[in-house]
Amino acid sequence: MKKTTYSFKSHKGTKISRALHKAHGKDDVLLHDDHSKPMTRRDFIAQGFCAGAGVLAGASVLSLFANPRKAMAALSPDLEALKAGCGIATQGAGKIPFIVFDLAGGANIAGSNVLVGGRGGQLDFLSTQGYSRQGLPGDMLPSIANPDTGLSDFINTELGLAFHADSAFLRGIQDKLNVTNRANVNGAVIPARSENDTGNNPHNPMYGINRAGADGSLLTLIGSRNTDSGGNSMAPATLIDPSKRPTKVDRPSDVTGLVDTGDLVGLLSQEDSVAVMESIQRISDMKLNRVNTQITTDEVVKDLVRCGYVKSADITDRFGDPSTLNPELDPMIVGEGGIFSAEEFASDREFQKTASVMKLVMNGFAGAGTITMGGYDYHVGNRATGEVRDLRAGRCMGACLEYAARLGVPLMMYVMSDGSVFSNGMIDDSVDGRGKGVWTGDNSSTAGSFFLVYNPNGTPQLLGANETEQAMHQQIGYMRRDGSVETASTPAANNVNLLVETVVLNYLALHGEQGRMNEVMPNNGLGNAALMDSLTAFAPIVNGTI
Repeated sequence: MKKTTYSFKSHKGTKISRALHKAHGKDDVLLHDDHSKPMTRRDFIAQGFCAGAGVLAGASVLSLFANPRKAMAALSPDLEALKAGCGIATQGAGKIPFIVFDLAGGANIAGSNVLVGGRGGQLDFLSTQGYSRQGLPGDMLPSIANPDTGLSDFINTELGLAFHADSAFLRGIQDKLNVTNRANVNGAVIPARSENDTGNNPHNPMYGINRAGADGSLLTLIGSRNTDSGGNSMAPATLIDPSKRPTKVDRPSDVTGLVDTGDLVGLLSQEDSVAVMESIQRISDMKLNRVNTQITTDEVVKDLVRCGYVKSADITDRFGDPSTLNPELDPMIVGEGGIFSAEEFASDREFQKTASVMKLVMNGFAGAGTITMGGYDYHVGNRATGEVRDLRAGRCMGACLEYAARLGVPLMMYVMSDGSVFSNGMIDDSVDGRGKGVWTGDNSSTAGSFFLVYNPNGTPQLLGANETEQAMHQQIGYMRRDGSVETASTPAANNVNLLVETVVLNYLALHGEQGRMNEVMPNNGLGNAALMDSLTAFAPIVNGTI
């Protein structure tokens, strides 16, 4: 592997000259001398051999309506009245859209991206050595105060949750999330260990989110990988419901194939096709009312026939326009004034994948979705490779938040990774390295997850009567001064199954339904109501449903 010589300085300021591995491009594969050759699908994803196929699922006529979760158009009143009785969903189940970012390989989250502190919260600062372990040199510590302002230049709370001011995640989010929409975002971080470079961490909470009520009008769950979780990391075995297995979405044909409106659409206009189907239903209903099928369950059979026609008319009404599910044709997402320019959307498969999942989830077509991004096992002898990949992940996160803002719907976005990395204090002064610590190897003790919440009606409010109490809710658990997770700080800190339960608890709390936790997750390990309250970040942002 090619190497380039850079100048470095230790956290004590001593200049060092070392040869670092050349930075990898954002889609280059990662080979490690201390890892065996990739053998499994998860190995290939984590090291970027399978970075993720482009996914086009998604432009919608929903963008023409003020509230995209209302029906795109109404059937005739007589048929509209039958929809509820036929079990036809309009746009989702009325729960907050939920999106998981699964960064495969062990990405850095704590310290260099989201600040994590001691018992007192994010700004209960760690030691210099602790921050160095998390990739921050001595001259970029969040505890350093600017002599002119008395404030740290390395803390950014623009999104409520405290990020390091030079966080690549943050810079990416800021690139896609409009300044005026940032005030309606807040978040929480959960210091929690998970094993390195393995999909055996039961990290994915989507089945639990579905148990809490999330559902879609077309699909219950979606994911960018053909796995039981829809992502790289597993779902807890006790939550897996084979009937709700996430639908894989990784090419346009997968999405357009979700809905078949038949040959009538194409021969006639969409409006005329709906009118024909409505007429067929009415004629069929008239005939059914005049006959007895001679079957014991006569009314059941008639209802099945009636509902079959109603469902066909409803599907044609909502999806007869083939552009309805295509994100590339949604002006909010792609093109001039869109979140992605046409050029960057066409050239980056991760943007295509993100747009597809957010389109389906936030328009109510799917209840929750997982976006797996590969190549986050980036301890390759420099810092630049990880910074470039974190920046792109941040842009994808920012795109989801911005799309929620443009649609005017709430969003809970959860970011996780299998394990994490550490730095030995060496500094990469290259342009993309940004003077930060080189990622030296894997380290599960520096791991953590976080979630951001967008509320169209205002800033999500942390629980707690004062700033001290609120800080304890914004950071659920804490780290030791040396930059490692205090495993006794919360049930989730050393148990990934309980981390999932903590995420589901917080999802319920956003609806004011934390009291349903024992119903949704029987035999959960989070303890009594008082302990659950300490594991909850926010007051409700919606009243049960949206």
